[in-house]
Amino acid sequence: MQYGLIGAHLGHSFSKEIHEKITDYTYELQELSVEELDGFMKTHAFRAINVTIPYKEKVMDYVHHIDEKAKQIGVINTIINQNGVLWGYNTDYLGFKQMLIHHQIEVKNRKVLILGSGGTAKTAKLVFQDLGAKEILIVSRNPKPNQISYQEATKLHQDAQIIVNTTPCGMYPHGQDLILDITPFIALEAVCDVIYNPLQTMLIQMAQKRNIPAISGLYMLVAQAVYAAEYFTNQKYSDTLIDEIYQDIKRKKENIVLVGMPSSGKTTIGKILSERLGKTFFDTDEAIEQILSMPIASYLNETTEAKFREIEEMVIAHIAKEGNRVIATGGGAILRKQNIDALRMNGKIIFLDRPLHLLQATSNRPLSSQKEQLQKRYEERYEKYRLAADIVIANQEDIETVIEQIQKEVYQ
Repeated sequence: MQYGLIGAHLGHSFSKEIHEKITDYTYELQELSVEELDGFMKTHAFRAINVTIPYKEKVMDYVHHIDEKAKQIGVINTIINQNGVLWGYNTDYLGFKQMLIHHQIEVKNRKVLILGSGGTAKTAKLVFQDLGAKEILIVSRNPKPNQISYQEATKLHQDAQIIVNTTPCGMYPHGQDLILDITPFIALEAVCDVIYNPLQTMLIQMAQKRNIPAISGLYMLVAQAVYAAEYFTNQKYSDTLIDEIYQDIKRKKENIVLVGMPSSGKTTIGKILSERLGKTFFDTDEAIEQILSMPIASYLNETTEAKFREIEEMVIAHIAKEGNRVIATGGGAILRKQNIDALRMNGKIIFLDRPLHLLQATSNRPLSSQKEQLQKRYEERYEKYRLAADIVIANQEDIETVIEQIQKEVYQ
């Protein structure tokens, strides 16, 4: 391997894709067990590597020279091999700092809670110190001296102005996990999460619902990769490259989720959109019928709507975990908060707002098979669609116009 990333579990890493957008080298992902790490580092058959969980501290024992910032932190994530001499750096520091600056998060004289006590927490702490934070508290499940528990954070430090999650809680495939309920923190000005998969953790979503500026870890990931590539190639790249790659990766990974009434055009529009954008199409009702081995209408004739909604929730949670998809949902998917949260983790939710007089009642839609039922569902759900949606698209024009509107709104 000439260039690449080492770590324990790399199956869902974005690093290869990001690095190969920066310049023309091939970037490999190599999973190593603890037992394999020693041999890999001693032979150091590489030109330059990045290091991720859980080896950011362990690899320091093998490096001959360590950058001053990396020494202060006690963690490295970038190693350069110069004729058998290994040099260690911490580009996470640079990436985290650039993320705060880019998103205009004011740090000076602020009180900060850092969730977690590992290598990334140490990196974030030094960034906040260097940017002039007034008070920085490390929050841990098993607090050591100079750290506090989550219970103490919630009870005694509700005046925190910035909260940062540096733990893996909420990371794929456990996107529904929430590290901390931020409801009691009344002075919050910003929430950051270093997790980038999913694009929006539950912590980020909770902040967004309170209109608090919220930053996911994708920008940091791209920024630190660009800074690492500078060490790899001995070249300087512009900050605009960070922005370009960030937007490109986000556009590719982000799902487009279509919600709306039955017969509002979700499946038809979704299939065309997926082809145009190079995304995979999923229809949640079709996926449910595959599991049931029967039409939904037949299933509802045999059981209750509540049981159907449980299956629907399970299917949506599974489909929404992955990115780069167009997802057409069933008409009642927005009735459960869990579905909305799951769909928003990696997606933008678009309400196809089709007027009632253009909707059609059909026998294969058992909850709206008659015109009267359709009108009742419309009246019950209309406001719920609007509240769930990130974007509302009026669907009373031709399909091509609607698709152009969606693309414009999503990618403007």
